[in-house]
Amino acid sequence: MDETEARLIQAKVWAGAGRKLWHSPIDGTVGERLRELADWAAGTEDDGGRPDTYGDSLVEEVEQRVADELGLPAAVFFPTGTMAQQVALRCWSGRTGSPVVALHPLAHPEVHEGGALGVVSGLRTVHPTDEPRLPTAEEVRDHPEPFGTLMLELPLRDAGFVLPSWEELVAVVDAARERDAVVHVDGARLWECAPHFGRGLREIAGLADSVYVSFYKSLGGLSGAALAGPESLTEEARVWRHRYGGLLFQQFPAAVSALRGLAVELPRLPSYVAHARVVADGLRAGFEEAGVPWFRIHPEAPHTHQFQVWLPYDPEVLTGAAVALAEETDTVLFRRWRGPGAGGPPGVALTEVTVTEPGLGWTQDDVREAVREFLSRMA
Repeated sequence: MDETEARLIQAKVWAGAGRKLWHSPIDGTVGERLRELADWAAGTEDDGGRPDTYGDSLVEEVEQRVADELGLPAAVFFPTGTMAQQVALRCWSGRTGSPVVALHPLAHPEVHEGGALGVVSGLRTVHPTDEPRLPTAEEVRDHPEPFGTLMLELPLRDAGFVLPSWEELVAVVDAARERDAVVHVDGARLWECAPHFGRGLREIAGLADSVYVSFYKSLGGLSGAALAGPESLTEEARVWRHRYGGLLFQQFPAAVSALRGLAVELPRLPSYVAHARVVADGLRAGFEEAGVPWFRIHPEAPHTHQFQVWLPYDPEVLTGAAVALAEETDTVLFRRWRGPGAGGPPGVALTEVTVTEPGLGWTQDDVREAVREFLSRMA
């Protein structure tokens, strides 16, 4: 059995389990996902409205809703966040006259986009810090090279979904302004940041010149993203969206799922964030009771509804135990584990934990018991 076949089998086992902390986007069948959207649309005015054509109708409704939620003048819908973010940074480069973007080396464009900022747009990146956190105001202010745009990923996913404090974030933005740089926020997961900052989405987004948000990472959408900011930027972004091949004939399934996410999932996110801390405490207690020689829950108190768990075992052994737990107890505690990557400590593995609606019913004792069952299945 090759790796692809093994992953498909694992995903099927996890999807079929009755008890889990979160639903993965690939859980369930095509029919189930489509019926969910159809049922939601049927409960709205005019059966969800008219399908879109080249970005009108439902797509325009999504754009307006995002602009309203973030308190920014306008928004433009994109089929992918990668495209939205590349277009945003390209537009800002033309406006600032600088092809240099300051960002974290763990930020999405550096890790997950195949060097597209340089290859496609001719931009160059610099790193104010390589610590596993957002840069400080001092690091931004004292960076030796000039840059036109500072990109901040909130939260910084590959560092453990970490966020600065509100005061630190404001200081970082002020430091960029002192350098006459614009600030772009990679807000793929911005929706769940409000509880940590103790501020509303409008106040958070209002710090930046532009913000990108995703519809599937936190809101349960099928796909799609939006870039929000001043109207002059979004109008230029529409031109580049067409040039990049992103003006699709119809996107109403993605648009409907985005509207559903904004209506249904967005109000629930604070409860997910709060319960992620309950789950983290349960995991910690379970590992301590089991006498695990070393473990890490990062951050110790999750900043959002997602966080990392580290254990000193082979990732294949841990993934095997996660599959066995689901097969034998109908419970999903963890899913796939992986090594720490280049520069990470040897002999350990990490996984990401997400808490959404299915996890709200788990108590700390439930989590501790699931940890015990999970560890008992490690071969």
